Amino acid sequence: MRVFNGFEHTAYIPRPVVTIGSYDGVHRGHREILSHLEALARARKGESVVVTFHPHPRLVLGRGEGLRLLTTLPEKLELLEQAGIDNVIVAPFTESFSRLGAEEFIRDYLVETLHLDTLAVGYNHHLGHNQQGDPGSLERLAHKFGFRLEKMPQQRVDDRKVSSTVIRELVSAGRLEEAARYLGSPYRISGTLSPQGALEGVEPLKLLPPPGEYQVSLRRVLPEPGDFASIPAIIEIREKPPVTIQPGQDCLCKALSGAPWQHAEVRAEFQ
Repeated sequence: MRVFNGFEHTAYIPRPVVTIGSYDGVHRGHREILSHLEALARARKGESVVVTFHPHPRLVLGRGEGLRLLTTLPEKLELLEQAGIDNVIVAPFTESFSRLGAEEFIRDYLVETLHLDTLAVGYNHHLGHNQQGDPGSLERLAHKFGFRLEKMPQQRVDDRKVSSTVIRELVSAGRLEEAARYLGSPYRISGTLSPQGALEGVEPLKLLPPPGEYQVSLRRVLPEPGDFASIPAIIEIREKPPVTIQPGQDCLCKALSGAPWQHAEVRAEFQ
């Protein structure tokens, strides 16, 4: 998967089949869109493209108070690669960028820069300044600029719509099994494991469950030969950092306190 930091650094992409969004969590609803995107790209003999934003638009638009994210940017890119996406454009989201109208954004960036073939969007997708690019406007722009527009239906789990907001509510309430059903995989956090068992360097904007102890599956982000695939452990979330890791069984003390695990970047997946 190729990752481009902004449209100005984008290389040639044949017949781009594009979707746009924050993709926080890369949840089951997102994955349905991504699967459809990949199928469209193959059918069009082109490549799939995800346009996402950093930092999160709400942080720039003054609506980010208390916002915590399901995925860091590296986690998001990893999940997009696992979904089989060919290209990701990480567009720096600034105040000036936020003032672009839908037509201006599509014309300048998607049509003239990328030479857009197909735009795939969710069931009620809006884009552009003040979300003026509603589904009707997107159809008009598709006709004007000559690209294909594909709309995806709303995704539901347990008769509830799948959205990043819903999943954030579940994680914040400590309902991690339910959150995992919506995500399609266990919720996780990453950091560097200290000799004392503290998980340091957790992204400040990363959403954490409520304080308490949780069973997790612990693994190294970059495994080394001879490493365990994963280790059961207990993670303690405190009111304030650091997050600490405790061994789930006596035999795991050696693995967690031994040299191979000290100062290693690890991932804790909530069970």
